[in-house]
Amino acid sequence: MAGLDKAPDGRSRLIVTVTLNPSLDYIVSVENFRLGMTNRTSAERIMPGGKGINVSMVLRNLGIPSTAIGFKAGFTGDEIERQLDTLGIKTDLIPVESGMNRINVKLTSVDGTEINGAGPMIRAEHMEVLMRKLGALQSGDVLFLSGSVPPSLSPDVYTDIMRYLEGKGVLIAVDAARDLLLHVLPHHPFLIKPNGQELSEIFGVQLTGRETVLPYGRKLQEMGARNVLISLGAEGAVLLTEGGQTLSQSAPAGRVANSVGAGDSMLAGFMAGWLESQDYARAFRRGIAAGSASAFSEGFCTREAVEMLERC
Repeated sequence: MAGLDKAPDGRSRLIVTVTLNPSLDYIVSVENFRLGMTNRTSAERIMPGGKGINVSMVLRNLGIPSTAIGFKAGFTGDEIERQLDTLGIKTDLIPVESGMNRINVKLTSVDGTEINGAGPMIRAEHMEVLMRKLGALQSGDVLFLSGSVPPSLSPDVYTDIMRYLEGKGVLIAVDAARDLLLHVLPHHPFLIKPNGQELSEIFGVQLTGRETVLPYGRKLQEMGARNVLISLGAEGAVLLTEGGQTLSQSAPAGRVANSVGAGDSMLAGFMAGWLESQDYARAFRRGIAAGSASAFSEGFCTREAVEMLERC
């Protein structure tokens, strides 16, 4: 565990997740959903959301402390902070005066159906506060830049963060779509995690199966990514490492109960495995196990479920 807990200089390693557009996720099931009609839920829950927050929740379940950084606005922001505190996740949320954090509706009984809000107004002075907080990161610390950003922020915001931290030796993992992802590549993120659909959209191609994504993962490496982890749902995942390894694995068999956050779980599991072992193959197995364990449960994966799937 020493590699996980300690940075190269022997101090405690900081692990930070950034969620620039946090949410309250209202996750519902509706049997026989019908458009234009009144539908009633058969199951529902509400929880903090946003890809970086999801990563922090999975890391917590795996026994790894992290700090969730982002912005809070309105009554939804207060509830996000309250729930994360109840869950035992350390937060450092920056207050924003205008607007409120979004509420995202996720309809689990109609696969892939979501209604996502826009988010609050983030101003330059709020970003300056965020940058000062991230400036505390040092060599060997880990930073996750995950998810979409509010319309008030530039698509270069992740690039600005990486440029600000350049040369400090921070391990940065980026999980974002289209321009947010493409713009960071010249700054050589340690890891990026596109999914199959995002890869298709970036390159304007139809991709089916693990073999078809390999040339496009390599293109992302040529553009600057050090390691590329491509999540493919039931197909499993592919990993292209900076050392030239190509790893491919199908997902374990199981009944999918909830696909929300499975990709975030894969990312968290992979980084947890790599920090513990510095072994890409072990990290890859743990990432797939964590993503699958979350998909097979109503909530996020537990350490016990991840360890069981790793042994399969």
